[in-house]
Amino acid sequence: MKFSVFQMSRKGGREKNEDRMGYCYTKASGIFLLADGMGGHPEGEVAAQLALQVISALYQKEAKPEIEDVHAFLNMALLAAHRHILRYATEKGLVDTPRTTLVAAIVQGGVANWVHCGDSRLYFVRNGELLARTRDHSYLEQNQGERQPAQLPANFNRNVLYTCLGSPAKPVFDITGPVPLQQGDRILLCSDGLWGSLDDPEIVYQLGQKPVTAAVPELVERALLKAGVRSDNVTLIAMEWETPDMFQSTRGAISTDDIEDGVFASTVQAGWLDSTIDDLDDEAIERSIAEINEAIRRSSARKA
Repeated sequence: MKFSVFQMSRKGGREKNEDRMGYCYTKASGIFLLADGMGGHPEGEVAAQLALQVISALYQKEAKPEIEDVHAFLNMALLAAHRHILRYATEKGLVDTPRTTLVAAIVQGGVANWVHCGDSRLYFVRNGELLARTRDHSYLEQNQGERQPAQLPANFNRNVLYTCLGSPAKPVFDITGPVPLQQGDRILLCSDGLWGSLDDPEIVYQLGQKPVTAAVPELVERALLKAGVRSDNVTLIAMEWETPDMFQSTRGAISTDDIEDGVFASTVQAGWLDSTIDDLDDEAIERSIAEINEAIRRSSARKA
């Protein structure tokens, strides 16, 4: 495989940056990850970091050097990340659970597959045109195009998410692909700090006109400038696919031609994950959810 990749994260006007991003690759496969810890709940940055650590650890375990069943892996890895966040909340005795969005793409065999949960997005651009974009798991996005949109209270925030990782409910997520790749295709993963400030045409134009090493910093600066002092965190990771005969040694370029079998590279920060990474069965998950819901109920009763 040969591709160019560039990633960047800026805090904006928030107290802290709860976004996390990274990528991993073997000789024949690559995974690109982005998570946005959710405000209004404790330790969003922990949820985002856990999600990336769990998925990258499972990817290292399964990519030998390719993932055998990409859709099955994405399904399993996302749920495993969700379980670890729940277990973290239980072990720490948290009344509320840390929560995060997630978007992840796997590239191998000349095709791309991706999964997303929440409102962190993936944009797929070819020759300056948008071929695909994830749909946020928000009431606004899901109701667009419906003849009879769901009736919600007048003061209801339609941008609110109805699913994420870490919530005391099984997450809703979508898996897309396989999508064949052509030379020059760009895949962008981003937090809502980008698309909340810039509209899709501007994002697609910038991504399509410049190499990812130039487009990512430009998009980040434009989003921060437009949002001003109240800007959300802005986090992007973008990949440009390049065929072997067109590959050039440019900034951010990666070639796996000389990587030996068994070699694994990652920009995801290592953590405390142990051998129990995939030992939670459905019964254990349900116990964790029940314990967290009971803690929330007791806390609400005390406040009342």
